[in-house]
Amino acid sequence: MGTMGMQGPQPLPGISHVIAVGSGKGGVGKTTVAVNLAVALGKLGYRVGLIDADIYGPNVPTMLGVTRQPNITDNSMMEPILSHGVKFISVGLISPGDKPMVMRGPMLHQIIRQFLQQVLWGELDFLIVDLPPGTGDVVISLVQTVPLTGAVVVSTGSSVALQDARKALEMFHQVKVEVIGLVENMSQMVLPDGTVLDVFGAGGTERTAAQFGLEFLGSVDLNPSVREGGDRGMPAALAGPESNLGKPFFEIAHRVVSRAIEISRSESDVLEIS
Repeated sequence: MGTMGMQGPQPLPGISHVIAVGSGKGGVGKTTVAVNLAVALGKLGYRVGLIDADIYGPNVPTMLGVTRQPNITDNSMMEPILSHGVKFISVGLISPGDKPMVMRGPMLHQIIRQFLQQVLWGELDFLIVDLPPGTGDVVISLVQTVPLTGAVVVSTGSSVALQDARKALEMFHQVKVEVIGLVENMSQMVLPDGTVLDVFGAGGTERTAAQFGLEFLGSVDLNPSVREGGDRGMPAALAGPESNLGKPFFEIAHRVVSRAIEISRSESDVLEIS
């Protein structure tokens, strides 16, 4: 057997940071956070790519408003689709429509590898990877293929969601991926008359972050406009950092950037020491 099989994760040339966005369970708005984080980073002037690795529910094309199939070049490289300043690729582009992708581990691994290595990403400051919910094969494939800067874990404030988020934290810990921080999505809801509704237990995620000694990256309120934007392919972050709608995503983006730089710095220090 050759040494190829033994190769560890290989950095992707031209890509500075690879950041996974995960959650312990579905339905907490992980893709909404991943897409709006990517759009916000792009608006802040960073070069951004987004891999939709949520094989079972690839919603990124809908949220970014483009569903056409990617071009394949002569040497069988895929060109990512550009939308709202974000280059992205998704299983949803390759197998469009309502047919589910039925796949086992080895096929998943193949797809993740292709999305990382056979897409013409060019130079990127950030490559965001939207993971399937839960703890599974895709994360392991990702970690085996490319070194990750870290992971962002999305949860609501409800105890049930946080119970699952803790499993995601533990999974990243096991595969030695640093957790950049936690995001609370659908935090609270402000009604038109100004009444604040606490739907899912606002603040729970921040307490969990503190408990684990992790950074709390911010919270996003439950707002129908965020969902509408996603459904129409016009992510909320397009409203900009000054808007009520976009602001939380830009705050999260700023924190992700400074944490990513911190992590890379401490890793290069470690390399110098060793």
